[in-house]
Amino acid sequence: MRIAVYPGSFDPVTNGHLDVIERAACLFDQLIVAVSRNTAKKPLFSVAERVDMLREVLQPYYNVLVDSFEGLTVNYARSKNAQAIVRGLRAISDFENEFMMALTNKKLVSTVDTIFLMTRAEFSFISSSAVKEVAYFGGCVRDMVPAPVEERLREKFNARREAGREG
Repeated sequence: MRIAVYPGSFDPVTNGHLDVIERAACLFDQLIVAVSRNTAKKPLFSVAERVDMLREVLQPYYNVLVDSFEGLTVNYARSKNAQAIVRGLRAISDFENEFMMALTNKKLVSTVDTIFLMTRAEFSFISSSAVKEVAYFGGCVRDMVPAPVEERLREKFNARREAGREG
């Protein structure tokens, strides 16, 4: 069985992420979309919320599982018997850091390869950070994220605005 892990913060999942997931799911028997717990970052959504959103939008993909992990991605991949780590690239500027990470992972666990997938051109400008900023200021993110994620962003920022008015 060919297994791959697609790790990320997915805060939130974007249409660019979905593009990579859709294509990676065709290449492997099983794709594990793994939400990383990164204590250095201050996410908008909790790990549980991100896992829940991913499970909702990935329901149509029979061979895609959603999980979360902490620590080194390559160790997580090995623990899941994965042969590959999938990484999405939006632009050439993403490549240098991803390349160095892939070489480090290969040095740590030689049995796990890194597969790079370019997002389609129409998604190359989308990042989770940009989506959050646009949503925060009330802009339309309809073409950047799946509908359930758009709704969760609206709810999250409306709740924060309400809490700010009450405080």
